[in-house]
Amino acid sequence: MSTTEAAVTAPTTGADARPVIEIDHVSKEFADFTAVKEAHFSIAQGEFFSMLGPSGCGKTTTLRMIAGFETPTSGAIRLEGQDVSRVPPNKRDVNTVFQQYALFPHMSVWDNVAYGPRAKKLPKDEVAKRVDELLGVVRLTDFAKRRPGQLSGGQQQRVALARALVNYPKALLLDEPLGALDLKLRQGMQLELKRIQREVGITFIFVTHDQEEALTMSDRIAVMNVGHVEQIGTPREIYDHPASVFVAGFIGQANLWTAKVVGRAGTTTTVEVAGRQLDVENDRSGLAIGETGTFMVRPERVYIDADSAHPDRWTVDATVTELVFQGPVVRYEARLADGSLVVAHVPARRDGLPIPGDQVQASWSDDACVLLPGTPAAPKGDAATDEA
Repeated sequence: MSTTEAAVTAPTTGADARPVIEIDHVSKEFADFTAVKEAHFSIAQGEFFSMLGPSGCGKTTTLRMIAGFETPTSGAIRLEGQDVSRVPPNKRDVNTVFQQYALFPHMSVWDNVAYGPRAKKLPKDEVAKRVDELLGVVRLTDFAKRRPGQLSGGQQQRVALARALVNYPKALLLDEPLGALDLKLRQGMQLELKRIQREVGITFIFVTHDQEEALTMSDRIAVMNVGHVEQIGTPREIYDHPASVFVAGFIGQANLWTAKVVGRAGTTTTVEVAGRQLDVENDRSGLAIGETGTFMVRPERVYIDADSAHPDRWTVDATVTELVFQGPVVRYEARLADGSLVVAHVPARRDGLPIPGDQVQASWSDDACVLLPGTPAAPKGDAATDEA
């Protein structure tokens, strides 16, 4: 099979896509704890799917069950419709790339990539065709005769990718493969990984605790927490419309305030936040009048102004307490009248920015706020969490 034959024009994601992997109510229990609880989702043909969450959330255990290194305690894992829950790793048509690339140091790049098809006893011309194609995809044709020790970290990773892809598995599993790279190289490899995935058209399942990696590369993301899948969606869906307080706080930064529902009119919910009543349009929280939830606004959606209120925004009075230059943005921290903290990210190019001690107005548009079930995990006043 050539790279062209293996590739798809674009992945078809969502409910109508053909699933390559199905996780069917899978749980994994160890002696003293449950690592994964009733995980239930599918991954489509040609999709770049990420499992994201903090250490101990169950993402790596889920990947290991897909690979065959762990056996589910209950539930089923299906590969193209076939139950492979108890099929050993070497009998599953998936390959795994780990953080440690495990390249053969005594072999050339070409021979490292050729190892898989040679082990399958493919004809020599087919081996050569596949290896040459994959080295072209990962842009290492000119390095084919070098050994791993003569390559950079990023180049070694691309060799590991080519070696894992050369047998054209149904899915490629990646367990935090960028963790050993420095920041600049890691950011470059995020784009390279996505390019390679699009060219070969094979399903990638990527495990990471780094939200930037997941947002940059993924078609869809499963956010996990203490063994549960909290939410699955596109990067934009998860960022703009988190399903829980945990997702809101883990993905990026967020102002999270305790809010009490005091009224409803259609899909508009009126809440009491920091001593003021505010409306939330298109509310999906399901909270009833009298119940308490969490009011969320992303810092980049908050305006900090010293002049009069804007009629098209919700506005609250605040006092600037901190100003931090962060390159393209200035991070503002300000206190509301009840002591609650509001964080705003303001473009650094603006002139005449307020300074600590100034009285300002923090404001945001109607479509910037989201109401969530549950209360903020942080103590009152500690908004704009960033747990990643």
